Amino acid sequence: MKRNIEVLLLLFFGVGLLHISLLTDLYLRYVRAGLRPALIASGVLLILLGAVSAARDDFPFNRPRTDQVHEHEHGHAGGPKVAWLLYVPALTILFLAPPALGSYTASRGDAETPTAPASTTGDSLYPALPGKGVVEMSLNDFTSRAVWDTGGSLKGHTVRLTGFVTPGRHGTWYVSRLAISCCAADATVRKVRVHGITAPPAYAWVTVTGTWHPTGKIGTDDASAALDATAVRRVPAPKDPYNDVVATRAGS
Repeated sequence: MKRNIEVLLLLFFGVGLLHISLLTDLYLRYVRAGLRPALIASGVLLILLGAVSAARDDFPFNRPRTDQVHEHEHGHAGGPKVAWLLYVPALTILFLAPPALGSYTASRGDAETPTAPASTTGDSLYPALPGKGVVEMSLNDFTSRAVWDTGGSLKGHTVRLTGFVTPGRHGTWYVSRLAISCCAADATVRKVRVHGITAPPAYAWVTVTGTWHPTGKIGTDDASAALDATAVRRVPAPKDPYNDVVATRAGS
């Protein structure tokens, strides 16, 4: 029985990893896109290990090997029944892939402001934004400028941000994103408080259009990112929810 559990776990985990990383984009809910080859290789390796174990044990016929007979005769065969619970995470990956981290996580985590870029020329730390139209920006770029840009590059520009709705206290709300370095376990929060428009439903993905709302003393930890919104539109959740890379550009 113990060997059966081990073989099936290897096979289920291997098939599950290949399912989320090779056949679908579900792996993007948990790790960075660059880790896809490692996940595929891990899935193949687990399946090979399971196949080798199955062949060695004549699975599923379960003809006991000499060492298994010896263990049985001395009362050491089998394993705890609770070992069957190990199938739960394996089957979850295969059939019920958990969703990406979202508003619930963001509402319980403190927003982290990106570190200000270092200047090597003595010029402004931030390049000027396009002069016409609505400027599409990442939350990472917007929050960094809103907190650290003493040159005020956000002044006079209408910007568009995309993220999910995170409720705050006393009716406030934020457009948020989660950033990861490796996997969902190291996720950090980016938040921009939205003024002027009633919050859409929590967890909804939206694009928010508006202008910079200065908050606190720029260039210090007292500053925070905020936006005076003029429009909010629901959008589908992206395939890669942690990828906040946007080429700053002006649009309609």
